[in-house]
Amino acid sequence: MPRILVVDDDPMVGATIEVLLQRQGFDVTLADGGEAGLAALEAQTYHVMLVDIFMPHMRGFESIRIFHERAPAIPLIAMSGYAFASSASPSPDFLRMALELGATRCLRKPFTPEALLTTIRECLAGESAQPKDKKESPLIPTQRVILGAGLAILLIITAASIGLDVKSRSDSAWVSRTVQVQKKISDLRVLMRRAESAARGYEIYRSPAFSDEFQAVHAQIAPALADLKRGVGDNPDQVTLLEGTEPLALRRVEIAAEAMRLRAMNDQAGIAALNGKAEGRGLMDTVMGNLDHLSAEQERLLAARSQDSRRTGIVLLGIDVAGALVILLLVVMVMRESRRTEGALKSTLLETTAAKEQLEAAVAERTEHLVTAHDELRLSVNVLQSTFRSMAEAVLVIDVDSNVLLSNPAAERMLLHRTGMNLSSLRVLSDVFHGDGVTPMKAEELPSVRVLHGEEFEDLEMIVRPHSGNQVRHLMISGRPMRDGQGEISGAVLVYHDATTSRETERQLQQSQKLDAIGKLTGGVAHDFNNMLTVISGNTETLVASLKEQPELQRVARLIDDAAERCAELIQHLLAFARRQPLQPRNVEINAAITDIAKLLRPTLGEQIQIETVLEQGPMTAHIDPSRLTNAVLNMAINARDAMPNGGKLLLETHRVVLDEAYAQANADVVSGAYVMLAVSDTGTGMPLDIQEKAFEPFFTTKEVGKGSGLGLSMVYGFVKQSGGHIKIYSEEGHGTTIKLYLPPGEGMAEVAATVAPQAEGGAEIIFVVEDDPLVRNFVTAQLQSLGYQTVAAPDSRAALLLIEAGQAFDLLFTDVVIPGGMSGRELAEEVARRRPGLKVLYTSGYTDNAIVHHGKLDDGVLLLTKPYRRNQLAEMIRKALGGGGMAV
Repeated sequence: MPRILVVDDDPMVGATIEVLLQRQGFDVTLADGGEAGLAALEAQTYHVMLVDIFMPHMRGFESIRIFHERAPAIPLIAMSGYAFASSASPSPDFLRMALELGATRCLRKPFTPEALLTTIRECLAGESAQPKDKKESPLIPTQRVILGAGLAILLIITAASIGLDVKSRSDSAWVSRTVQVQKKISDLRVLMRRAESAARGYEIYRSPAFSDEFQAVHAQIAPALADLKRGVGDNPDQVTLLEGTEPLALRRVEIAAEAMRLRAMNDQAGIAALNGKAEGRGLMDTVMGNLDHLSAEQERLLAARSQDSRRTGIVLLGIDVAGALVILLLVVMVMRESRRTEGALKSTLLETTAAKEQLEAAVAERTEHLVTAHDELRLSVNVLQSTFRSMAEAVLVIDVDSNVLLSNPAAERMLLHRTGMNLSSLRVLSDVFHGDGVTPMKAEELPSVRVLHGEEFEDLEMIVRPHSGNQVRHLMISGRPMRDGQGEISGAVLVYHDATTSRETERQLQQSQKLDAIGKLTGGVAHDFNNMLTVISGNTETLVASLKEQPELQRVARLIDDAAERCAELIQHLLAFARRQPLQPRNVEINAAITDIAKLLRPTLGEQIQIETVLEQGPMTAHIDPSRLTNAVLNMAINARDAMPNGGKLLLETHRVVLDEAYAQANADVVSGAYVMLAVSDTGTGMPLDIQEKAFEPFFTTKEVGKGSGLGLSMVYGFVKQSGGHIKIYSEEGHGTTIKLYLPPGEGMAEVAATVAPQAEGGAEIIFVVEDDPLVRNFVTAQLQSLGYQTVAAPDSRAALLLIEAGQAFDLLFTDVVIPGGMSGRELAEEVARRRPGLKVLYTSGYTDNAIVHHGKLDDGVLLLTKPYRRNQLAEMIRKALGGGGMAV
């Protein structure tokens, strides 16, 4: 058996040559580089060497020279993909270089199996590929006689060798045909097993996929039997055996099909009758036994023919050896006569030496260029591979059957797809929807199907919901079909971008914008309501006081007053949601505040609600308005109580937390940094996702009509946002709800709350009232006059300035923040302060804009009386302002 040494640094090329030669009966040794090849050459002797020209640690044609010097007697076939002509044959220049350095033959990559086998056989036969333009040595008549006799003998040996070679080729063809028959037998076994497996799968799972697979396999069995029959047509015994096996196989498949049909119809009686016959298993065993017998007979024939082929090879080798001996004898005789021609050859040798030096210089230059090109190609391949593997997008390359031929690591992480899987079978693992997340995506609408039909698309939206319960993914897909040389679709490339995070961020931003728009609307409405409520509540208060002698009417007046107070609370909640309420934040020790609030909640919630606190140890301050915090916790606690009608547990927790950049990017309007976290948790009914998304909207409630205004969580949301914090709901149906408030941390020690001032009285000063609403203006002036003050009134900033320019005297400017006339109340106060330094100002408003409130906090030195207000509140703030508390800063 001829031994072949294959030296190639490309493992795929080497493995392909190894398998091809082993099938032809050669003993092959595979080396993955020049050093390994030289080591193998030292270990044993070979009949032929196949050496790649360009390998690591060997510069181009140097590999030919090194291997030829180590084993000059072994034919050497040089392989390369460079410096060749367009055909499988090498170019003349390359051939000259390779042959001068010791190569016997040259092959251009890629080469066909026939070209490789032909070249190896020529090398084994002793032929060489000498350049056609090489000068022939002059021969004397004696040499010609010797060579003529030798050629005659060689012709006889060659004729015998050719005959045996033809027989060897015939044996090889027969062996190949036997291998094909064995493959067909194996394929038929697989089809029978697949049909039986699909039938069993359908019996267990009743899945249409198994039924479809069974029908597909069923349709292939009859053609496979016919193909196998043609393959053994020259063997009557095997044809007879196969003809007896064919009806048994078809009957076995028909029994399986009948069983599937009965199970589809749920015909239990038919199934029982069919199982009672127990015909299927016996048929299957008989069919498999016949196929095993047929395979064994083929193996026997193959072994016999292979032994005969080896005997032929031995005879052929003997003839080759005899021919070699004859050639050796002729060489000895020619060498004896060649001494006479030594003088004539000296001049030829000098010419050859000069040509060789010139050729070596050309080879060195060409080799340098080829090595550089080879290194650049390797670098480009490495860059492309690194880029492909490091891409954040998932990339799949599929064939026409949707099999994954190539995938990057992102595809395995994002899609759980990897090389070798089939996209059609993976669809059963997930539900696939269009970009709206509602409309199911049909099979023919899948990206892999569309792109294999020739479509090209960009940013196709698809939502995948895995059956395993893993995260839902929002994917943006681009697809391009791949075409072969004839323009036919041979596969496709699909690129998947995971847009899950960006879509969630967009949803949160839209929700935030929606709440902000509602807040602006409610804030504007609250302004007008507060003006009216100021008049209603103020006059009702006066009416209640004047009806002491008429209890029935006084009770009616009190009802009106209570209703006005309730309306004022609702308006305050709207302003809180709209982030338009004026806050007075200070550094609050959060643990102490929560402890006090918990004491307040116990009588409010009732005994059926268990209240617990988990407070992080150590001082912890938050920069907030403490009164608004109390209202917020109270609203959340009442919602929690309503979610626990049969009782439960309410948990108040505090922690120091840090929200990082990743969290800030995933949640709109969140600034990364340190926060004080307050969590309010209950063990109630919980909220589904659609309810959570609407929980902060004003007037939205899940309670019965009359049980709630729907403004509780809206007020909490507005308070937290206006304070510069963040709020998050975590809820699961049947397990309860947790609302987390992330509050801005305070700086320094907690501030002590101001003491409550005693009830103020009236005075005799002059109050300048600027109010655009005539009802409110008349009410305020009447109230101030009842307190003993003198009043001057103006409807807008322009009228107010005219009075001041006319020299109107006053002690306090009492102005609405939002007034007509070209100036706001703040701008009017600043203008008057420039004319009258030391001006004392008291502002009032039912809707504060950015004139006196910035970042949710009143400007320093500013006094504000919020509408609607009571008579005693008006009196208290007037006295506070006259005492120097409010300046036009």
